[in-house]
Amino acid sequence: MSKVLITGSSDGLGLMAAQRLLSAGHEVVLHARNQQRARDARTAAPKAHDVVVGDLASIQETRELADQVNRLGPFDAVIHNAGVGDRERRIETVDGLEHIFAINALAPYLLTALINQPKRLVYLSSGLHRGGDPDLTDLQWKRRRWNGFQSYSDSKLFDVMLAFAMARRWPAVRSNAVDPGWVATKMGGRGAPDDLGRGSETQAWLAVSEDPAALVSGAYFYHKKQQHTNPAAHDVTIQDELLAACEQLTGTPMPASNAE
Repeated sequence: MSKVLITGSSDGLGLMAAQRLLSAGHEVVLHARNQQRARDARTAAPKAHDVVVGDLASIQETRELADQVNRLGPFDAVIHNAGVGDRERRIETVDGLEHIFAINALAPYLLTALINQPKRLVYLSSGLHRGGDPDLTDLQWKRRRWNGFQSYSDSKLFDVMLAFAMARRWPAVRSNAVDPGWVATKMGGRGAPDDLGRGSETQAWLAVSEDPAALVSGAYFYHKKQQHTNPAAHDVTIQDELLAACEQLTGTPMPASNAE
């Protein structure tokens, strides 16, 4: 049995992954952004071990969330599932950061840095990451004309870069990224063409499976098969620049590997 934390698991793919893992006998801790959604999560997955609460749009609440997680840990795996889709207009968080970047990329960075190192890390990305722009000079979209679709694509590229960076920096931890497909969740929309039932399969598999195909690190998966990525995701220089940018924004450096 593995102990798994899943962020953004009060509904959608995160909840589906939780239910999949619970049905297989694993211990799962859910995450919700507020108390009402936490109650919804407990109702939807009553066998969950616990629910941690914190809004990933807030750096302070993300820090408090990490503290909650560490009190419940250690964990065998953390699935960084939480995310938001594109927006018609640019929205700033309580910290004055662009909303999509803050939740989709900065929050996973901060949680990775603050949560005691698990054995496995799984980051939810998207096939749209291939259209992401690795230029880090205007992460907050203050100089460019706002493009929510591009901001989302960029954030999903940053998730792959984060997964690959952690695979390199923490060799004792298996760190991978997943494209769950374009599925009919609230974010994906009703007309999404991919198989909803398979949307939660790969991240759950990577979190707990002893299948040799899952015992890898620094890979990008779609439906349990490794896929090619945006070449920028493998660029070590850009990976380190992204980590440095996130450290500057949060004031929190990424710790060294426990294996060092």
